[in-house]
Amino acid sequence: MAAGLRRLTLTMTLALIALAQAGCKQPATPSGFERVTLDGRTYTLEIVADDASRTMGLGDRSELAEDKGMLFVFPNSTKRHFVMRDCFIDIDIIYLDANARIVAMHQMPVEEPQREGETELAYNNRLKRYSSRFDSQFVIELAGGQLDHLNLEDGQRIKLDTARLRSLAK
Repeated sequence: MAAGLRRLTLTMTLALIALAQAGCKQPATPSGFERVTLDGRTYTLEIVADDASRTMGLGDRSELAEDKGMLFVFPNSTKRHFVMRDCFIDIDIIYLDANARIVAMHQMPVEEPQREGETELAYNNRLKRYSSRFDSQFVIELAGGQLDHLNLEDGQRIKLDTARLRSLAK
């Protein structure tokens, strides 16, 4: 009986230790998101890997938490540009090449929305373009003002599982 009680006590103790350790771990990243660390700050980024969601981006959103954002994944690496189409919040953008090295960063303030009677073509033509300057395959969008708090430099590599992310691109 004493051996059985010791075994039960040991089993319960090990179970409690396992539960305590599990509570100390960072929560699992939700499906469709990627955790990315920039200059010691961790961001949970929504993965944007198809044409429809890339076109929409953060458009029509009225807020974005400081630790959230988007990670755009493209099937190829080429020179890119983004605009502030239908976007109601300031955005900071970081262009990354195929190896996840920073090739450009911009602060993108909100632009005037499409005017009444303004054609799609006229609206698109007046929006400022923010260029990657060099080939880019990944793009990170963060809440406006985040770049002011991050010590990032052109050429710096950001830790990403680029092979896995590329496999998601459509």
